[in-house]
Amino acid sequence: MVVVEVVAMTFQLSDSYDVTVVGGGAAGLNGALMLARSRRSVVVIDAGSPRNAPADGVHGLLARDGMPPAELVERGRAEVRAYGGQVVTGEVGAVTREGDRFVVALADGRAVRARRLLVTTGLVDELPDVAGLRERWGRDVVHCAYCHGWEVRDQAIGVLATGPMAVHQALMFRQLSADVTLFSHAQPPTAEQAEQLAARGVDVVAGEVAALEIAGDRIVGVRLADGRAVGREVIVVASRMVARAGFLATLGLRPVEHPSGMGEHIPADALGRTDVPGVWVAGNVTDLTAQVGAAAAAGATAGAQINADLIAEETRLAVEAYRNPFSGEAEARVAELVAGDRRHGV
Repeated sequence: MVVVEVVAMTFQLSDSYDVTVVGGGAAGLNGALMLARSRRSVVVIDAGSPRNAPADGVHGLLARDGMPPAELVERGRAEVRAYGGQVVTGEVGAVTREGDRFVVALADGRAVRARRLLVTTGLVDELPDVAGLRERWGRDVVHCAYCHGWEVRDQAIGVLATGPMAVHQALMFRQLSADVTLFSHAQPPTAEQAEQLAARGVDVVAGEVAALEIAGDRIVGVRLADGRAVGREVIVVASRMVARAGFLATLGLRPVEHPSGMGEHIPADALGRTDVPGVWVAGNVTDLTAQVGAAAAAGATAGAQINADLIAEETRLAVEAYRNPFSGEAEARVAELVAGDRRHGV
């Protein structure tokens, strides 16, 4: 087992950066890595509450399959810092625009300014009100066959139907176990779906689920509201996924319903650009179903696009100064950019 030593580090925040990244998971750190390697001044502000904290390992990520989530984050932080990026602990309270800068205010009173903003704060899983469900989340209550399926293969799996993805989940997990039961709970299957489940050997239990039954720190069954008990070892449930992005409301960005009906996200184009100029998003805050690898890739793409956007702005200003050498405003702006370049050794 690899043991990661976490060293407490205190950083003095600068007043201004090229880019502030809000959220320090795979998407945020990979975006910051791309920017730092491009000699941009970048700070990652991370509240330290990752969605995958309860999980034993990250799965489906090439060359890192099974790595504990905390170890992956620590390695990512070290890589960002190695290129001059900063990673600090803090919770963002609000973001406002001040001229051509974003002002990012932290809950502890600190504030930083940035030319661009990359938001990678992820999402919150809202779970149904079933006793015992939240306590087992990420252990033997799971949601994704690709994230957890191999680890629960061949066990007695129960799928709690709470939304439109329940039957899809049951058929996915049937690939991994011959013993799968769908609890209709709040979303009974249609006649067509019931036929599909029957054809695949998936039992359907009608009625509302009241609680999970636990023994020896393991799920042993499901208790229905009418008192019936059905033995199970693993429960699959689709959470309602809601983007963590309340602090963006002051910029006019608010989570909206995702087309899938699975929750709320911040809309963006394929490159992560939002409707607010200068603000990009990546990872689960915009793509509700992205696994760690996809989130990291989206962060890298957004980081590269932000760098390109900054280059375009700097080139435009340089051309203006070149054409109008006696324009004080253009000269001052270019001088500011040159000073930034010097700070980074360019």
